[in-house]
Amino acid sequence: MLTIGYIGNGKSTNRYHLPFSLNRDHLNVKTIYARNLDKTEWDRIPDVNYTDDVSTLMNDEDIQLVVVCTHTESHYSYAKMALDHGKHVLVEKPFMLTQAEAISIFQYAKEKNLVIQCYQNRRYDSDFLTTKKVIESGKLGDLLEVEMHYDYYRPEIPNNTSHFSKYNSYLYGHGVHTIDQVLSYFGKPDTIHSDVRQLLGEGRMNDYFDLDFYYSTLKVSVKSSFFRLKPRPSFVVYGKKGMFVKQTEDRQEEHLKLFYLPKGHADFGVDLPQHYGVLTYLDDEGVYHEEKVVSEIGDYARVYDDIYQAIVHGKDKVIKDEETIIAMGILEQGIAACK
Repeated sequence: MLTIGYIGNGKSTNRYHLPFSLNRDHLNVKTIYARNLDKTEWDRIPDVNYTDDVSTLMNDEDIQLVVVCTHTESHYSYAKMALDHGKHVLVEKPFMLTQAEAISIFQYAKEKNLVIQCYQNRRYDSDFLTTKKVIESGKLGDLLEVEMHYDYYRPEIPNNTSHFSKYNSYLYGHGVHTIDQVLSYFGKPDTIHSDVRQLLGEGRMNDYFDLDFYYSTLKVSVKSSFFRLKPRPSFVVYGKKGMFVKQTEDRQEEHLKLFYLPKGHADFGVDLPQHYGVLTYLDDEGVYHEEKVVSEIGDYARVYDDIYQAIVHGKDKVIKDEETIIAMGILEQGIAACK
């Protein structure tokens, strides 16, 4: 059993963590720390201790893993505090403010012989897992181009934001999802081209990004905007013998927003036939095929499975330090064009 304490009691903890950590028998959620316990946005979890004294969490010898789900500005200080108290740490995206902070905290954890890791749950998105399955089938032939889109139509957000914030930018908050997917599967690129914009002008929020990752003859593009009335396909993959289009994104977030949770619901996050991607290719005899691909099942709890194995059984971390460090550098480089 791995006993967990959370720092933060907002949307991150309650929507993207607790539904998954509470759905694993080998995990025990003991304590949630929040500065303001009077907020009633989220129902309290039965048998969980809620406290506004962070030392209660830090000094509890039962708690082995601290999960940091606060604003990015406080990630480093809370992570270091937890390490100083002998706790392993899981930190929400984008992990730290800078690449230098990421390098520093990884080194500090290593000196303490403790595990610290970024919560890259989007590695376990259904659409991403399905796209990997199609690529690995070999039916596309040599891979030429991959397009990954993460679109919204929420103009009220940039329209109602009157200032620019580097660390609360669209690139830091959302680009980190797809950047990590690229790095986890394709590795470190040879070169990157970044087009990161403020569509409403200088001094306004970053609301658009278009990153191209180059690997020899392969190009992987990550694109996103707040002003897409109709979203582009989640994934489009081109090879020398065919293509794959996955129009719809992973459905876990859709279900979470409806409070339809994984515990007790076998169909949580599961695609229906209308969500399946379409694979079109020519086989070795030149025969044309067009077929739907049954989607893989996504499960964000697998991040907790990974860190459980690392802490309890000493397994290598699935989410590597170097991948997180490279991602932080890409974020810093990309946002530098905005003012």
